Amino acid sequence: MDYSVVLFFLAVVLFGSYFQSVTGFAMGMIIVSVLGGLRVLEIPLLTAVISLLTILNVLLALRGQYHLIDRRLFFWLGLGQVPAIFLGLSLMNWLDEHSTWALEMCLGLFIMLGSLSMVVKPEPNAERSGALVTWIFGSFGGLVGGMFSASGPVLGWFGYRQPLAMAVTRATLLACFILTTTTRTILVGLEGGLTQSVITFVSLGLPAVIFGTWLGRRYPPRLTENNLKRSAFGLLLLLGIWIAVSAFLRGII
Repeated sequence: MDYSVVLFFLAVVLFGSYFQSVTGFAMGMIIVSVLGGLRVLEIPLLTAVISLLTILNVLLALRGQYHLIDRRLFFWLGLGQVPAIFLGLSLMNWLDEHSTWALEMCLGLFIMLGSLSMVVKPEPNAERSGALVTWIFGSFGGLVGGMFSASGPVLGWFGYRQPLAMAVTRATLLACFILTTTTRTILVGLEGGLTQSVITFVSLGLPAVIFGTWLGRRYPPRLTENNLKRSAFGLLLLLGIWIAVSAFLRGII
């Protein structure tokens, strides 16, 4: 195994876990954007690793805050998520087998749209969204969560539009992420996707997740949350554009 790849992997995981412990979302998107976009690891392997690492990150970040989870929001989002995760995972596997360039282009578009949704701060609604709308956004979150193990852009944007306290929104989003990643990990395991490579990278990433989550809770950044998001997702937006364009050109040539 190339040590430079391992060090880069650990650095990205450390930053992603730190970022998620501060904001409540986006660990999966950051890791899949950088490591998948730069082709450091194959997308199926990477997403399986992200799912397992996210479970640990969320458990640590949610410690002592389970009482803050909004049960109504969590229920309707989860009801949409679970079946859509299966569809997203199946779509990723099919594209990886039949059209790798299309999968990479989907990743680039996902990063672009996700970054834009994170940079533009959503204005809270005057009233909470209804059950049907919440279920629809949960389904979209489950679809991208199944494909890329990163439902943060969809669920994060929707969650922060709800007229709820910030701590409640953050705890509920984290609970939704653990539902996504646990369900996805079970499905991948049933398909035989929890390979030795997955276990190796998860084992390497565990200390980085623990340390990054502790840093986020103990030493939040001096930047405001909005400035932190704009800086990180501005860079990811450029990366998404590059991934989408290069994949498209590779597909038509």
